[in-house]
Amino acid sequence: MSELVDIAALSFEQALAELEQIVARLESGQAPLEDSIRMYERGAALKAQCETRLEAARLRVEKIVVGAAGAQGVEPAEFN
Repeated sequence: MSELVDIAALSFEQALAELEQIVARLESGQAPLEDSIRMYERGAALKAQCETRLEAARLRVEKIVVGAAGAQGVEPAEFN
């Protein structure tokens, strides 16, 4: 993690890979306290970014359905 890239610029896969590296380093217990704190903060931001991207993907594969009474619902998108 010598060069920190803007989290918003990372793809989901890149953010997840970096998050996994941070978790592994934190679990090893080898990092100094201040480094651990910085890694934890970046990891929390990476986790939030991954969750945001997953939610966006979920919304893209669902479609909004308007019923006869005007009620809205959601149903899974069909991939045929």
